[in-house]
Amino acid sequence: MLDQVRQFIEDHQLFSLTTDSLLVAVSGGIDSVALADVLHKLGVQFAIAHCHFGLRGEEADADEDFVRKLAKKYDVPYFAEFFQTKAFAEEEGISTQMAARVLRYEWFERLRQTQQLSYIATAHHQRDAAETMLLNLTHGTGLAGLHGIPVKNGYLVRPLLGIGKEELFDYVVERRLTWREDSSNDSTTYQRNRLRHDVMPVLRDINPNLDQTLQYTAERVGGAEEIVRRYVADTAAQAQTVEDEVTYLNIATLQATAAVALVLHELLRPFNFSYLVVKDIVAAFKAPAGRQFESPTHTLVKDRDQLVITRKNLARFGTHQLMSGQPELIADGLRLAATLREAEGFTIPRGRNETALDADRLQFPLTVRRWQDGDWFMPLGMKGKKKLSDFLIDQKVPLNLKDDVRVLVNADGRIAWVIGHRPDERYKVTPDTEHILVLRASKA
Repeated sequence: MLDQVRQFIEDHQLFSLTTDSLLVAVSGGIDSVALADVLHKLGVQFAIAHCHFGLRGEEADADEDFVRKLAKKYDVPYFAEFFQTKAFAEEEGISTQMAARVLRYEWFERLRQTQQLSYIATAHHQRDAAETMLLNLTHGTGLAGLHGIPVKNGYLVRPLLGIGKEELFDYVVERRLTWREDSSNDSTTYQRNRLRHDVMPVLRDINPNLDQTLQYTAERVGGAEEIVRRYVADTAAQAQTVEDEVTYLNIATLQATAAVALVLHELLRPFNFSYLVVKDIVAAFKAPAGRQFESPTHTLVKDRDQLVITRKNLARFGTHQLMSGQPELIADGLRLAATLREAEGFTIPRGRNETALDADRLQFPLTVRRWQDGDWFMPLGMKGKKKLSDFLIDQKVPLNLKDDVRVLVNADGRIAWVIGHRPDERYKVTPDTEHILVLRASKA
């Protein structure tokens, strides 16, 4: 299978095996474990990224621990993100599966840029592509949905898309690799699982080569989409400008195109606007300025003669991790500097944005996130625990500033510091403390 993947990468010019570096999305399941091992055997430089969506409790915690150890096995950099998926889904009015997809790909791209990596690699294979085509067709789709999962889409690559599920299974068995089973994959509550378990077996009875047949169909549809893409690119060159991460689309230019809604949908595809929303946008072309439209990731405002598109701040639904020995963490506008000191002769800082914690009581990685309902800690100087919501009221934190309060969380889930306010009593420096972690918070 290694030669097959190598040839697939070269035939589709996905990336250079020798000079490019990848960010590999690893859930811990069989597919992503196989991808990490294949890339390792091919000598590709890569880092591992793992998403914890906060949906499966201890099972998800065990997945994260497994992937962390896998990264250590391959001696590659490791990054994990802990998302508030349900909160994002509820705010945007979308399914948890869609919320998880939006959050993970937005984080992958931010991570790729900050770590200066060449591409993002996912473990989608031939069967995934077939399922995606049929699922898209069920929901209603355009040309892009009919070709399923693209082999390469900007900085996103799928090295295993030419490999069948059975071949992947044989590979991991031959290599004696271990992986994690996601119990939710067996639940037909999710549409993809229902398609996988109830519909696909029937279609394979009709056509045993279904996955390959759909792959050939996808290639033909992809050719037709390329023709449309070139027309859309010509339109974009005339209608679109980008300044300071804000995208502007000229309405008059859009109105002069054939099939306005189709062209605009293609232009807005990177911003995750659905076709139904796009039809509403087109209908608002002659409406007064100020109409606003939302996608999970962006906001679009209809101005007098143009559409103005800005990105939403999704980082607030995630977390950021400080590893042992890491000198600094930048997290959504916050800069956190960390210094390890010997306790002897140390003077405890008194500023609100600086604290000193007993380093030997901490367990890494430490996580920085926004506070949540239900959070509690033991404020320094108190013997009992206190709800963080009550603490912020006592501290008279203005209502419009509460959402921006961050907490530093120990690896065991306990809050060690309400950043900018007060550390936890359990991590305070005492006469018995030998090592001190000094933390200083400032604006990034």
